[in-house]
Amino acid sequence: MTAPQARFDPKQILIVLHGSIGDVTRGLPLASLLRRGFPSASLAWSVEPAAAPLLEGNPFIDEIIVFDRRRWWKSFGPFLSTLRAKRFDLVLDLQRHLKSGVISRASGAPLRLGFHRADSKEGNWLFNNLHIEHCGEEIAKLDHYLKFAERLGIPSAPVQWTFSLTAQEQAAADKLLTPVLGAYAALFVGSRWPSKQWFPKQMAECARTLQRDFALSVVLLGAVEDRELARQAMAGASNRMHDLAGRTSLREAMAIIQRAKICVGPDTGLMHIAAALGTPVISLWGATEPRRSGPFGFGDLAIRGQAPCAPCYKKTCPIGRICMQSISAPQIAAKIAAALGRQSGDRVNHGRAV
Repeated sequence: MTAPQARFDPKQILIVLHGSIGDVTRGLPLASLLRRGFPSASLAWSVEPAAAPLLEGNPFIDEIIVFDRRRWWKSFGPFLSTLRAKRFDLVLDLQRHLKSGVISRASGAPLRLGFHRADSKEGNWLFNNLHIEHCGEEIAKLDHYLKFAERLGIPSAPVQWTFSLTAQEQAAADKLLTPVLGAYAALFVGSRWPSKQWFPKQMAECARTLQRDFALSVVLLGAVEDRELARQAMAGASNRMHDLAGRTSLREAMAIIQRAKICVGPDTGLMHIAAALGTPVISLWGATEPRRSGPFGFGDLAIRGQAPCAPCYKKTCPIGRICMQSISAPQIAAKIAAALGRQSGDRVNHGRAV
């Protein structure tokens, strides 16, 4: 392995990525690269509570520093004081927004690596004194994050995720899955943007296909705010589904996803977790673009909805999500068959949970 460039010899590294669950999942392979490139350095990660469980038990991360944005007026000052006290000498700003730029600059680190000016937002680039190359929006977000390792002179390596689930978390998943008979598929109910959500009728049709044509039980996963969508899907289903939406912790959901034969759902954080764990995921797209945000290793299982305005990148849709409505049950069934038709040895194995 080629050694990093001599001018980079950090002892205390901070990653700033407070983004969504999907963003943090895609950023995680960078941690293993940093450990390879700077084996004696200490690595901390600044994150918000929702995504913090993804970092727990990671062997490449020495410290998790949580910023509670919900109470920012009380927590922001002490949070910045904590960062300054750590005396970081290198910050990697993966967020590319004003907030992360302020955090990067306020850390006091002499080296602050961020996105190129043309790729940053809200003047973020002004707060950092080193920048990766310009990539545009055509590059996959995971590959964009890996440009930070390249800029530091760290050689490329296979993308790697390492998750460490506790025995208690595995046991909790066992209990939740007690009523589920045999092999199962996990359907992701909701998405943070309303424009990206699929419809309860589509979920019910997908569940019917999975049960009738592929002999798979069906588990619904999602957040507390997805419970109403799950209820509507259950009401429209002719066969039984197991509704776990809002009933699991994030790490319990990870254990359930890891054991699933396949997953189906829209652009959401759980989709990226499935890909990281190596579980085939059929992803449904309308308002956003899989080329930029698709699940790693499963681009062939993506289905793009059709509409003149897609992808619009709007959080809410004024015309009834016709892009998502255009995704048909036969399209989803064909992707299910393709995923299940792969040889068992073809299942992506870059994720690991213990």
